[in-house]
Amino acid sequence: MYQLLFIYLSFSYLSIYLSIYLSIYLSIYLSIYLSVFLIPIKMDSIIGSVGRLGKVKVRNDDDLIDRMNHLYTTGILIIFTVVVSARQYVGDPIRCWCPGEFTGAHVDYTNNVCWISNTYYVDMQDQIPVAHNKRKEKELSYYQWVPVVLLLQALLFYLPCIIWRLLNGQSGINVDRIVSVASDAQYESPENRTRNIKYVVRHMDRCLDNQRETRHSFCIRLRHILSANLSLLCGRRYGNYLVAVYFLVKILYISNVIGQLFLLDSFLGSGYRIYGWQVLEDLIEGKDWTASRRFPRVTLCDFEIRQLPNLNRYTVQCVLPINLFNEKIYIFLWFWLVFVSILSCYSFASWIVHMIFPTTRIQYVRKFLKIMDRIGTTPDKKLANRFTVEYLRHDGVFTLRLIGKNSSDIVVAEIVSGLWDIYRSKKSIQIRSNGHDTEGEDV
Repeated sequence: MYQLLFIYLSFSYLSIYLSIYLSIYLSIYLSIYLSVFLIPIKMDSIIGSVGRLGKVKVRNDDDLIDRMNHLYTTGILIIFTVVVSARQYVGDPIRCWCPGEFTGAHVDYTNNVCWISNTYYVDMQDQIPVAHNKRKEKELSYYQWVPVVLLLQALLFYLPCIIWRLLNGQSGINVDRIVSVASDAQYESPENRTRNIKYVVRHMDRCLDNQRETRHSFCIRLRHILSANLSLLCGRRYGNYLVAVYFLVKILYISNVIGQLFLLDSFLGSGYRIYGWQVLEDLIEGKDWTASRRFPRVTLCDFEIRQLPNLNRYTVQCVLPINLFNEKIYIFLWFWLVFVSILSCYSFASWIVHMIFPTTRIQYVRKFLKIMDRIGTTPDKKLANRFTVEYLRHDGVFTLRLIGKNSSDIVVAEIVSGLWDIYRSKKSIQIRSNGHDTEGEDV
């Protein structure tokens, strides 16, 4: 009877243990999967909903890849900072195995001095070096500063966004307001939708007119031709100020995310920039990828105690539970930084192709004009080219592309149609007043 009860309890305990173990690992893998694959797709709607509930304004003056840099990555780093800080300041971040003659006060002193000084790692199978300079070469000098470095990384990821928002306001085009109203239009009733579209069209027309050059001379016309067709000159009056600033910010994002891999390599040491490849190699070969010299759980600590007239030196073995979290955090960060850097480079190349070459800008605008049945004849097609190059110019097309990335192509088509009607009416007035169509009047 007792044997059967013992067997039953043993199986019950084993089943409970296995279920907890499997649930923990499944939750970890599911969280990683959601982080890497579903965050870029769903985070916009989640953050937007939270912002609406908390009456916090979420800006829409950039694209998804930019928000992955300055919003999602910054949020992830701040969460990691809170986790590591809580583990350091709540509980014991380090526990050392002290000699038997140590009292409680001695043990507390040992834990504190080994935490603020740098411990060093020697494999259990290796002999501890006798020379102290050899021990110093194996020191771990990062674990006390992990929260500070994570906050610094978060600031560096948000810095390009601050630069973008400071500079784009000087273009004369309120990008955030235009994109926000256009994005809200797709969720409004038909009456409010029409009103919002008309507002965006009038606002963009005023902003584009505000960028026009009021002076007329041969040199000014030549500079505008070079900026419109070859993108050789940049400035507010050339209609490409926003694009130039945005490209600069894109370069800052790429430089930051790649530079942070080398920053962490310098901070953590031991070739962190190839850490992820080594983990993948260990997983493929079936090795234990957690057995890393970068984040050892068991380290050694040397310290001296002055007992007059002698100076006693001790070597103790310490456990660093914080490295259990650091290892998972930094392996996730390696894959995340590589992922974001690849997407940032792709986004920058895509914007270069879409904005530098006049043919791609013209095709983009003509696509929406065809959808709205605004062009059909050859004169209309030629006028559409001038509408894109002379009226919208780089900044106008750039704003339309941002609207498309934050709302839908239908909204962009309606805005392009409204701007086209305004442009044609202006052309008709010029023809009636001058008696003929003059080249370059809209520059």
